[in-house]
Amino acid sequence: MPILTPLFDAPPGHQMPMMPTLSHLPLAGLTILTVEDSRFASEALRLLCNRSGARLRRAETIGAARQHLRTYRPDVVIIDLGLPDGSGLDLIADLALESRFAGTVLASSGDPTGRAAALAARALGFLEKPLESLSEFQVMILEARQQSAPFAAAPPKSPIAPDRQALRDDLARAADMIAENQGADPGYIADFVRGLARSSHDPALEHAARAARSASPGADRLTALQRAVSDRLSGPICPFS
Repeated sequence: MPILTPLFDAPPGHQMPMMPTLSHLPLAGLTILTVEDSRFASEALRLLCNRSGARLRRAETIGAARQHLRTYRPDVVIIDLGLPDGSGLDLIADLALESRFAGTVLASSGDPTGRAAALAARALGFLEKPLESLSEFQVMILEARQQSAPFAAAPPKSPIAPDRQALRDDLARAADMIAENQGADPGYIADFVRGLARSSHDPALEHAARAARSASPGADRLTALQRAVSDRLSGPICPFS
């Protein structure tokens, strides 16, 4: 990867800011596959990878990830625990037993209680959503791969801000799953929305998702959650802090 150079000449006496070089990209050369159903969470990962030098690939389901892994061998796989076609724990456990796979497997979730199960399934690390710290992301990847970078990770205060349109798309998807009864498990829908709420720092929406998750099965189980999601979709594109 070439060192970036200015696209124009600086005026006399003007000092150009330092441009990024490979020494600022501790994950340069790595390919990361994220198995993630949320577009908003994937956008956060894309920004983290771009600022670290890694290439990112995405699969939305376990099935799509398995198909990808039949052909490609990413250096790192980051697997969300709650996916439309099953638990990410199953894929983590399978990759741990796959002798032909030499990559590093990490788990991610908006629910910190999933850490123990992920590590028990032999994930080498756990990324808790929201993924906002560039330095923490880089350190987690490097430690999991048992590498020592010859340069420092990003400064501790280096948050990323994913595109809010991706959040709106995820909320619209959740609303469609609730309204159209597409056969999705209500527990999966509630967990999906809860992950969005944590990533967007929306405690009211997270409370609604938790309530839907813990409610007794029935026709009204997702009614309040549907209302909360619809309220956010009817507002401005960036309604959250």
